[in-house]
Amino acid sequence: MDSNTTTHGRTNGTTDGTRVEMGDMPKKEAIVKGEITHEKLDYEPTSWFEVTLSKVGGSAEDFVKKNSSAMKTITIFVLNGLVIGFFFGCLYYWLNYSNEPLELCNGFGSLIALLSIIYFFVIYFQVVKRYFGKWFESNVWTRVEDLAENLWKFVLFRWCFSLVILAAIGLFLYFDTKDSPERLISLLGLIVILLLGFVFSSSPGRIKWRTVSMGLLLQFIFGLIFIRWDSGRLALQCFSDKVATFLSYGVDGGAFVFGELLVRTEGVFAFSTLPVIFFFSMLVEVLFFWGALQWFCLKLGHMLRVATSTTVCESVIAVANVFLGQSESVLIIKPYLSLLTPSEIHVVMASGFATVSGTILAAYIAFGAEPAHLVTASVMSAPAALCLAKLVLPETRRSLTTVHNIQPVQTEDQSTLSAATRGATNGISLVLNIIANLVAFVAFVAFINGVLGYCGGLLGNPDINLEWIFGKIFIPLCWLMGVPWEECEHVGTLVGLKTVVNEFVAYQRMGEMKNAGLLSSRGELIATYALCGFTNPASAGIMIGAISAMAPNQRETLSSVAIRAFFTGCGICFMTACIAGLLMPEDSFG
Repeated sequence: MDSNTTTHGRTNGTTDGTRVEMGDMPKKEAIVKGEITHEKLDYEPTSWFEVTLSKVGGSAEDFVKKNSSAMKTITIFVLNGLVIGFFFGCLYYWLNYSNEPLELCNGFGSLIALLSIIYFFVIYFQVVKRYFGKWFESNVWTRVEDLAENLWKFVLFRWCFSLVILAAIGLFLYFDTKDSPERLISLLGLIVILLLGFVFSSSPGRIKWRTVSMGLLLQFIFGLIFIRWDSGRLALQCFSDKVATFLSYGVDGGAFVFGELLVRTEGVFAFSTLPVIFFFSMLVEVLFFWGALQWFCLKLGHMLRVATSTTVCESVIAVANVFLGQSESVLIIKPYLSLLTPSEIHVVMASGFATVSGTILAAYIAFGAEPAHLVTASVMSAPAALCLAKLVLPETRRSLTTVHNIQPVQTEDQSTLSAATRGATNGISLVLNIIANLVAFVAFVAFINGVLGYCGGLLGNPDINLEWIFGKIFIPLCWLMGVPWEECEHVGTLVGLKTVVNEFVAYQRMGEMKNAGLLSSRGELIATYALCGFTNPASAGIMIGAISAMAPNQRETLSSVAIRAFFTGCGICFMTACIAGLLMPEDSFG
């Protein structure tokens, strides 16, 4: 008799070809691959009432299945009717009873802005993309890409375009800074950083200048829109205020768990600020499950790729790092990590070092950092990462990932509730990681300061510490970024703490300096931008560990480019600080 048959009882086959004997097991359950599966109970209704209920239930289920499309349409119409009815109700109240002016950031104006954004995407997905998506992709977007590529091949066009852009920027800076020429020091700092990137480039002859120049130009344009232009600045301020308000709702959850005393009365950092991360992490996972986050990053990444001529993976990761942490953003390109070239790996790491995660903005805000500056710094760092990373480590190999390879990453969650639960749970490791790093590194700094104070006391200078040393070393860099000379030592201390310890300690110290009146508005502005990045040893370890786990074949590449990417990430933050110091009008500092 065959070994896969049994002599008694029923059998159940498994996927590996073996059979599990079921004759000696309860009828309701069977063990398959170590799991319990339950058989359906045989049931026959015995009374007229049970028969009636069975028929009604079966009929309702069949009706819903057969008319699912119609039910979906009816639901959409009902929801839209409720929304439109609510809108007109608010409009009637605002016209007849409210005395508030129409502002897009508050009251009825914010409702108009919100509904405009929602219905824009609804119309895009339900009408434009469904009926005109393929036509637009083939007849408009593809032709624009081809036109940009063909034009850039002409040397005359490249030179003319570059000279026009340089002349326009030069004229703008001349008229904009003639009353405050000290702002031009930040331009000198930007030039020095780019020159250092060129000098230490691995292959200066292979630099793709379109990527470098367009990345720098986009960073400058973002700076004009969100820093120099009043309307753009107000729009970003409104957005950042809403972000801060949204994140503050996480405090309610913290107060419920830990109590009002620790959260609101005493404001203990670990209980009042860090629990917000659970809330935001949950939101990120839900958006990821819905596909909204991947779609948004992919679309922006495609546009950035057309402008800078980088690969899709490089562009997408630069955009994703604006919204996600350095280890979370890598998930979007996880299937392609093993195929990336060393230059592409360098961009992934450098862009991760040069931005901060949206999940921990609340922590920096709690230390006193301005929300608008934090958001602006992350947005400006996306094109800057491509600019400096491709200057320091140019591409010397053919990329195996093209625009047609990238597809949205699929989540393993089966429902929105499952994604939300997993997101909140994932926040545990992030919060514990932050707490562990803060405790360990603050203690380490105190230990080093104790040793330095002891050694300095033997030489008659007991006040020597890390802050004093960093303040002296980074004075030239801070002056080049545009920090007033009398504050360079203070900002240098912050830059040193951020680079050697982490940005949490640096922002916390910046808040103390701000409260003590040691920083002017200009010094605080430049420091906020210079500190807005994950360039510290602990973050470097997290980045290397995350990529190594997802792509073990890239371990050699990671070890070879890690140090270069670390210093590139520092340079990107300093570039952003230079442009902020160059563009921020003087009357905004006071």
